[in-house]
Amino acid sequence: MNADPGGGLLSLRGVVREFAGPPPVRALDGVDLELGQGEYLAVQGPSGAGKSTLLNVIGLLDRPSAGAYDVNGRATAALSERERDRLRSSMFGFVFQSSHMLPGRTVAANVALALQIQGIEHARRAERVEDALRSVGLLSRANAPTFQLSGGERQRAAIARAIVGCPRVLLADEPTGNLDHANATDVIALMRSVVTEGISVVVITHDDRVAQSADRTVQLIDGRVHGHLRAS
Repeated sequence: MNADPGGGLLSLRGVVREFAGPPPVRALDGVDLELGQGEYLAVQGPSGAGKSTLLNVIGLLDRPSAGAYDVNGRATAALSERERDRLRSSMFGFVFQSSHMLPGRTVAANVALALQIQGIEHARRAERVEDALRSVGLLSRANAPTFQLSGGERQRAAIARAIVGCPRVLLADEPTGNLDHANATDVIALMRSVVTEGISVVVITHDDRVAQSADRTVQLIDGRVHGHLRAS
């Protein structure tokens, strides 16, 4: 099924991802998908459907075996690894089910890692980190070691780290999967607020509440996209 046009910030056309066997596995099987600027897309589907593979391809962590993938109008197929790294750093922020906070550092130091990777000079990092932590309600915890954070606080810090570099797209893989109901509700609200700032979001989720908060939901089944349900 062809994608519901979303403005073309990200465009996948006939994307296939195969892994060598035996037997070979086709994790993505002709995916067509578009994402527009400031759009919030949820991807649902059963385990093994190819959801994480899709997110890795979108985030330039993996290459398609076939098909075309354009990022902001730029074809990615012929990019070198260095060019892919630069494009990934400027375009994408990542949030995973586990927050992946470095335990020996403060919250602020963890959030600043994204700016260090981007090569942002040290003098400019503090203000950017402060703004990101304020946006997720963690400014008061900036100097706390990460091991002191609750699960919900750790995930909010992960979102701050993902957005501090001013990405165009936030990619999230089961961001509420390890959280209780109250903390999951907070993270859902944060994801929605990110979109209001003009950042596009693609979230992989089994949580129906996350999907219901999105602008559009697609089902990924056996590596193929089915349906484009828009929020009412």
